[in-house]
Amino acid sequence: MNYHFNFAPILAQWPLLLSGIGLGLLLALVSIAIGSVLGLVVAFASRAPSRWLRSLAFTWISILRNLPILVIVLFLFFGMPQLGLSLDKITSFIVALSLYASAYMAEVFRGGLMSVPQGLVEAGQAIGLTSLRIKRYIVLPIMFRNALPAFGNNFISLFKDTSLAATIAVPELTYYARKINSETFRVIEVWLVASLLYIVCCYAITLVLRAMEKRLVLEKN
Repeated sequence: MNYHFNFAPILAQWPLLLSGIGLGLLLALVSIAIGSVLGLVVAFASRAPSRWLRSLAFTWISILRNLPILVIVLFLFFGMPQLGLSLDKITSFIVALSLYASAYMAEVFRGGLMSVPQGLVEAGQAIGLTSLRIKRYIVLPIMFRNALPAFGNNFISLFKDTSLAATIAVPELTYYARKINSETFRVIEVWLVASLLYIVCCYAITLVLRAMEKRLVLEKN
């Protein structure tokens, strides 16, 4: 093996890599926020008395969970302009990632809703709380607490999925790694550094989410 490692050209581009990882985190945060709102609506629809709403929620989840996220990204960025709706690359990627996330978050929240003890809901009804107040003060707090571990897993997965934004030239980490690779030809070094940055960020996210879980457990007790 005559390969000689040289990280100097990659470290010289360190600010670009950091800006790329920062944008990736921002894309994931915005997408999980929008996806969670949509997912919550779909989760409630999936448990609604109306058969029509349940069918609509099932269709939404089934379609988006069975589409590769890259197909959604390419359709929105290249296909929608043909229909007269042109989005810039960052916006189109956020929309794609948010739609994709909404299907998975709907399933997470549906599981959280099913974990809420029926007795607590009935107790709320017994003291005269409206349906809206029961959801706000009883159902949602318990649901969010129970759904947090799955929520965290989905957020980490979304963050890793932001690497697909490079396919439409969104300047996140993978995009800059490819750019630096084409300029320096230091293939192993570039992707080693990019991999380490992804690992460190995912581990940091995991630590933050675990701290949140422990805090919720302490508050519960």
